[in-house]
Amino acid sequence: MPNLAVSDSSGASETSTTYTGALAIVTSLFFMWGFVTVLNDILVPHLKAIFDLSYAKVMLIQFAFFSAYFIFSIPSAKLIDWVGYKRTMVVGLMTMGAGALLFLPAASAASYVLFLCALMVLAAGITALQVAANPYVAVLGPERTGSSRLNLTQAFNSFGTMIGPYLGGLLILSPHPKSPDELRQMPAAALQAYRVQEASSVKMPYLTIGIALILLGIVISMIKLPAMPHAERHGHGGPKTSLWKYSHLVLGAIGIFVYVGGEVSIGSFLINYFTQKNIGNIGEVAAAGFVSYYWGGAMVGRFIGSAILQKVETRIVLGIAAAAACALVLISMLTTGPVAMWSIILVGFFNSVMFPSIFTLGIAKLGPLTGDGSGILIMAIVGGAIIPVMQGALADRIGIHHAFILPALCYVYIFYYALRGSKPSGPGITTA
Repeated sequence: MPNLAVSDSSGASETSTTYTGALAIVTSLFFMWGFVTVLNDILVPHLKAIFDLSYAKVMLIQFAFFSAYFIFSIPSAKLIDWVGYKRTMVVGLMTMGAGALLFLPAASAASYVLFLCALMVLAAGITALQVAANPYVAVLGPERTGSSRLNLTQAFNSFGTMIGPYLGGLLILSPHPKSPDELRQMPAAALQAYRVQEASSVKMPYLTIGIALILLGIVISMIKLPAMPHAERHGHGGPKTSLWKYSHLVLGAIGIFVYVGGEVSIGSFLINYFTQKNIGNIGEVAAAGFVSYYWGGAMVGRFIGSAILQKVETRIVLGIAAAAACALVLISMLTTGPVAMWSIILVGFFNSVMFPSIFTLGIAKLGPLTGDGSGILIMAIVGGAIIPVMQGALADRIGIHHAFILPALCYVYIFYYALRGSKPSGPGITTA
């Protein structure tokens, strides 16, 4: 990567100011997609109750949402090649806004299928945003502090995920949902009317979100952001080296897959987990408040991690976090009551540094291939579609308590990646 510093002192000050302003603007995008994504944790119990769904079927919410990452990541990376990082971010925001507005007809029809379609459109926009914003932050300054910058911006992403469950629980969840037995005894017309009434609670939150996203897209389109030509490949030019030859990128994609899958699986099951008699024995609205602690822990961890990563090697921090997260999941599985609750909540704190660390390690030393490498890493977020469904099927068979063995195994792989798999390797990369 070229040296971004300049010899003239006034120029250096101007460059620093430009980067700081750009970082602040892009950070707002991290907040928005964090807030929107975590509302899925509220939709899971809400739509499960409305449509009387099994755990496996309700996890199609996460499947529809996160499968969009697999479908749209590579096209989003190509979009960066064609129009650059900034315009790709604008496209992402506009698409997100359209997806949020689609929740209105889905709620009016009380159709689970339409909800899933709206979620996929919303996630398509977030995919474009993630493919552009994550590498942009990573290369917006010295390479050695890339993980620290990305952890800092991801901290504001976690701020969105922290307040999302609390606000979503208040605005969306019903304080007294009907039981599955009551739903099955209702006449068809009365059942549909009940579903329309309950589903309508999502209209105002998602209408507000949709308008806010479109306005933010307009604002971003009018602001000048610094270009990053050293991390872009324009049109059909540039190096033709296959990305699959970079082992740290490929193994990093697997790391993103299992990290997002594990984190989303835990978050998706927390409300139902905390309502279990042997765990929290509380109602859904109260449980949604505790979910905020899970995501809030990630926010605190990212602020702390941003500072630590200025001093400590990224691989060491990632390895410690993965080992701690795995241990906490196992503790929750082997206990009940407050210990089981708080140990699983504390996992959020150690999740904090994982995505930024895996991401920056995965795109290290890719140069002009950075945007395309980002597309592969963001595509791996599809783990959030697959692993929750697998855990849902497991929960239907062995119970929600012990189904957490799946995320525990995810953290084992991340520990391996931190220790061995993240060392840069591929064409043009020399090791010391």
